[in-house]
Amino acid sequence: MVRSGTLILNVAARLLLPLQLLFSLFLLLRGHDEPGGGFIAGLVASGAFALYLFAYGRRALDAMLKVSPRDLVGMGMLLGVGATLPGWWQGEPFFTAQWWTVPIIDFKASTPLIFDVGVYLVVLGSVLTAITALVQTDHEDDAAG
Repeated sequence: MVRSGTLILNVAARLLLPLQLLFSLFLLLRGHDEPGGGFIAGLVASGAFALYLFAYGRRALDAMLKVSPRDLVGMGMLLGVGATLPGWWQGEPFFTAQWWTVPIIDFKASTPLIFDVGVYLVVLGSVLTAITALVQTDHEDDAAG
């Protein structure tokens, strides 16, 4: 449902959402060698979804995400804790980084990357949970209007 009177916001949200998500992915992957990482990338992504929420409403955001923000928090916590275990299983100290080379695409996967993805999901889910809790649903808007 497109809200009336917010044409500029609707167009901006539709154009900026993919750009912000791409930038958040860049920050997530860049964070191992330079500034960036899961936290700031999660904030950028949640800002993109918040802009979409303000433009199109909660129902449109829920339809786009197809997953509850609380589920993102849980999945991020599982990834974060899971990233600590491979080093431990190798007999090394808890939270020791492990690296694996993916030969086909010449990519180095690692436990720090898994941990950063977990942080990303926790931040994204937490911020979206907080923001959606503060926004009225479209049904409440219709009843009030």
